[in-house]
Amino acid sequence: MFELKEPGGKSVRLSSGAAGEALEKLGVKSGAVAAMLNGRPVDMTAEITESGDIAPITADSEEGLDILRHSAAHLMAQAVAGLYPGTRYGVGPSIKDGFYYDMEIPGGITEEDLPKIEKEMKRLAKRAIPVERREMTREEALAYFREKNDPYKAEIISDLEEDHVSLYFQGDYADLCRGPHVPNTSWVKHFRLLSVAGAYWRGDEKNIMLTRVYGTAFASEEALEAYIRRMEEAKSRDHRRLGRELDLFSLQNEGPGFPFFHPKGMVIMNCLVDFWKKEHTKRGYSEIRTPLILDRDLWIRSGHWDHYRENMYFTEIDEQPFAIKPMNCPGGMMVYKSQLRSYRDLPMRMAELGVVHRHERSGVLHGLMRVRCFTQDDAHLYCRPDQVKDEIIGIMNLCNYIYRDVFGFKYTMELSTRPENSMGSEEQWAIAETALKQALDETKSEYRLNPGDGAFYGPKIDFHLEDCIGRTWQCGTIQLDFQMPEKFDLSYVGADGKEHRPVMLHRTVLGSLERFFGILVENFAGAFPYWIAPVQVRILPVSGDYVEYAGKIASELRSSGIRVEVDERDEKLGKKIRDAQTQKIPYMAVVGEKERESGGVAPRERSRGDLGAMSMDQFREVLAAEFNPIKV
Repeated sequence: MFELKEPGGKSVRLSSGAAGEALEKLGVKSGAVAAMLNGRPVDMTAEITESGDIAPITADSEEGLDILRHSAAHLMAQAVAGLYPGTRYGVGPSIKDGFYYDMEIPGGITEEDLPKIEKEMKRLAKRAIPVERREMTREEALAYFREKNDPYKAEIISDLEEDHVSLYFQGDYADLCRGPHVPNTSWVKHFRLLSVAGAYWRGDEKNIMLTRVYGTAFASEEALEAYIRRMEEAKSRDHRRLGRELDLFSLQNEGPGFPFFHPKGMVIMNCLVDFWKKEHTKRGYSEIRTPLILDRDLWIRSGHWDHYRENMYFTEIDEQPFAIKPMNCPGGMMVYKSQLRSYRDLPMRMAELGVVHRHERSGVLHGLMRVRCFTQDDAHLYCRPDQVKDEIIGIMNLCNYIYRDVFGFKYTMELSTRPENSMGSEEQWAIAETALKQALDETKSEYRLNPGDGAFYGPKIDFHLEDCIGRTWQCGTIQLDFQMPEKFDLSYVGADGKEHRPVMLHRTVLGSLERFFGILVENFAGAFPYWIAPVQVRILPVSGDYVEYAGKIASELRSSGIRVEVDERDEKLGKKIRDAQTQKIPYMAVVGEKERESGGVAPRERSRGDLGAMSMDQFREVLAAEFNPIKV
């Protein structure tokens, strides 16, 4: 006899039965795609074999959406199996906001085929085909997929250590999967297939290229349509398209993963750098620069050789092996070690805008968001153990100012703890994780725990920005590190005259400057805040007779540090205004006979339109009132 309790306190005793039956007897089955039994998700048909706590997993919950989307991936695979006989299947997981499936489809497919696959999915969904879990031994499962001529599933099973595996059957389709899944296909109602891409089997460029089909699914049609609208809005904001249209940067075949920044793009980058330097100077940071290429022995000592080698580039100098740096920290530690440090010197805050190179596979490169060369706004702080918490809080305050106050982002924080491939003792990790948690708790910060996702050398706090259409981006991070100071034998002389080991904090705020640039492009849809706009004012002479006066106005504004250009084209004023709007320039200044006679301008603001005639002094006051954190 088993006793099960639901969160409201009700309980039920069963001699046998399934999770769904238990929930039904407790009166909480409605809307449940699966059940949570003693903290683990199970199918509604799962046999009850223990007493404990049980709760429904609803389709609109985070866990429920994950199950729904995973089931949608299986439904899509079943539809493809019927439409394209001979298809062989790789993996089909749920992912953030959706799902995908990697398949070897005879003849291949394009995005034009997606409506046909969707139609078949809907037909299968209406049939309410039961989804059944079956346990098999590894050998039985291997034999099953070999008979089905599916080498990818057979390869996955061969690599597993478990003696038994689970398969999910729906009609004549079966898939290797841990589950859980929805009770039947009718639960997958609100879905959309989104795109087709290529993906190497197991992410290895040496393997066959499979067809990856992306899709999404939601618990309601309203949620699905809202998501589709957000995606359409995201397409209109795509930084790659806007980068071309606004002449900010380009991506060339001659440098895959290595973006080319154009003059207007460099204006934005330089504004970000100037702002970054000003804020760091104000907060007691010193700026350093370390070499791009360093001896291989340094990377062996840092642990990158063992933990990060596959992402690094290598070269040879004087017949000796060197590596192009993927991270700035080892070089920063060499600066620290260059002289004897005292406890009075600490905390030391060393900041570096370091260019790093990381070997990313071609399939994951994405505009400025995923590149092979980028500038990281790093800082490494060396402090005594009693200073750690205050330094973490100082970094958190800096992040809050830049994210919220300057750029207007909402953000969330995530505490990531010890991963499987970690360096160091459990005791050191416990101390490090406690220090980060204390800083979060003392500042009353809300955060999510992300177990096992820390860096190999220490736990971390990650900052996730939310843009204006609800997407999140991971930018800043704070990593507490006891390992690197040990490996590099860092020390300081304490008040007792003895040598002590400093604690090291790694941190970024903007993260990759290139990626942050891309986020800004998409967040503002290219309509940058005045202070970082590549062109802040465009002068629009109504005809060629007023080009000379427009040039005089431009010179006056440039002398005040304003970025200005003159539209000298022989075009009508309406077209000039429309083009300036398309280029998302914050201010236009129309000049004609009236303005030349008065020595003024007729300014327009890109969102408010005509501001009325103004003298030059009045116009300069309007511009000076614009927020500019570089000058504040």
